[in-house]
Amino acid sequence: MKEMIYSSLMQGIRQRLEEFGLPRIIIALFLVALFVVAPFVDVNVAASLSDIINRFGMNGLLVLAMVPMIQAGCGLNFGLSLGVIAGLLGSTLAMQFGLTGWGGIFGAMAISIPFAVLFGWGYSLLLNRVKGEEMTIAMYVGFAAVMFMSIMWLVLPYSSSNMVWGYQGRGLRTTITLDGYWVKQLSSFLAFRIGRSFVFPTGMILFIVLCCTAMWLFLRSKTGTALTAVGSNPDFARSSGIDINRMRTISVILSTVLGAFGILVYQQSFGFIQLYGAPLYMSFPAVAAILIGGASINKASILNVIVGTILFQGILTMTPSVVNGVLQTDMSEVIRIVLSNGMILYALTRKTGGRR
Repeated sequence: MKEMIYSSLMQGIRQRLEEFGLPRIIIALFLVALFVVAPFVDVNVAASLSDIINRFGMNGLLVLAMVPMIQAGCGLNFGLSLGVIAGLLGSTLAMQFGLTGWGGIFGAMAISIPFAVLFGWGYSLLLNRVKGEEMTIAMYVGFAAVMFMSIMWLVLPYSSSNMVWGYQGRGLRTTITLDGYWVKQLSSFLAFRIGRSFVFPTGMILFIVLCCTAMWLFLRSKTGTALTAVGSNPDFARSSGIDINRMRTISVILSTVLGAFGILVYQQSFGFIQLYGAPLYMSFPAVAAILIGGASINKASILNVIVGTILFQGILTMTPSVVNGVLQTDMSEVIRIVLSNGMILYALTRKTGGRR
């Protein structure tokens, strides 16, 4: 009897480990090892943990924006830059109108929604015409949109002295500070400190949890179920009377809106708005994070978002600090670039997810 219980228990553990995936186990163990080594090389563990949580909050919505399109069979959203641009338009217009505090950040979100819906709708029209090649087309769409907006940031009629170039009085600056507007508006809400180094950004994490919960509920609604059916089996969905193109359009619009909200959450924590070429590669870390979390190109969950974001941002935060401590030299930026691009490359070569 004991042997049967033991065998059943071991089989259950083995099955859970296989479902979680060997690569994610290795990455998680490596992250734990970095935390173990950190105190021996004079790395502040509390500050590093606080930084990881803060980075999770900053990037969580951008990773969550991948879920609707993956579930609808549109693949990985390499055109996330469209949502980012919508969020940038919302934030710059909110600053132009002089909105500050809670009115500033939520006003920016409200202003960004029409742009995100419009961009997402146009984006979906294109993707519905290139079924099977969405990820390749999306990448070029994102790049083209960023380059087009690099021109528009110079010619749009902004006039706020906090945003335009001082020597000419027109054209937006490359980097715009949010001081006096809504810097850390979410991060500082109900935030608490433990010791000298650990700060928990309660408001930002609560907002991420709220958005994840809303997405979880949406995917279990009638529309969400139809959307998932389209991604899982388009022929069955079509025979059931589901309008495939409509479901795909809904997923693209929802992903673009989440991308707009995601960059606004990122901005308020970072403290600056970055324009021109800054959004160009923002989709790649989000794609890598959700793939590292266990998603595939046609199936993703909220758990994949959470696990992937924590692992990706954790490795990206801890490795440079620990290596710098070991080598006693500042190589943080070089290490961060190597790690970031290395994990992105690894994730993309494992795009089928699961146990690979």
